[in-house]
Amino acid sequence: MTNFVWASKKPLDDIATLYEANITLNKSASTYFENAYVVLLGLDKTGKKIAIKPISKEEVSMGYIPEEQRHNITVKSSYSRICNKSFLVEVSELMGLKFGNNESYKYKAVWNEKENALIVDLTHKEG
Repeated sequence: MTNFVWASKKPLDDIATLYEANITLNKSASTYFENAYVVLLGLDKTGKKIAIKPISKEEVSMGYIPEEQRHNITVKSSYSRICNKSFLVEVSELMGLKFGNNESYKYKAVWNEKENALIVDLTHKEG
């Protein structure tokens, strides 16, 4: 008798992949952003973490989030993507990442209820 462990379609971990000009979230991590109109991007340089916070259309219409802090997110059925090259330059300088030749870096992410944000831990690289 063999000991098969049947594979699940749903990835078990929330993963953020950093590219030169965008952050791509896997299907699991994207579930937190299904109702997001835009996102806020935060960088904790001391703790080496990125925060991605979903913002609804209603929150945007209240007018308390400055336009320059709003970042577009594209949510597809199997992933989502946030484009912001200047933010990723800042991250790459902080972490010594070398982008080029379509290189990317994968990190585990965890949903933080208190912050209402997905936290990407830049000290825990995947793969």
